[in-house]
Amino acid sequence: MLPVQRKSRSQSKMRRSHQWRANRPVVSVRCPNCGSPKLPHAACSGCGYVRPGLKITLTKGQ
Repeated sequence: MLPVQRKSRSQSKMRRSHQWRANRPVVSVRCPNCGSPKLPHAACSGCGYVRPGLKITLTKGQ
């Protein structure tokens, strides 16, 4: 069977645009403070290091 309405070119490209991202590996960098792997531009889950002069305290229950 054929579809009832044809998808426009932009709708087809927007649907396909997410496929390239799913096949990429997860990138991680080393924390300069403790050396554990962390996501870039994110706080370290081990020590809470973000950047010099800013430290986020991690507490349980939040």
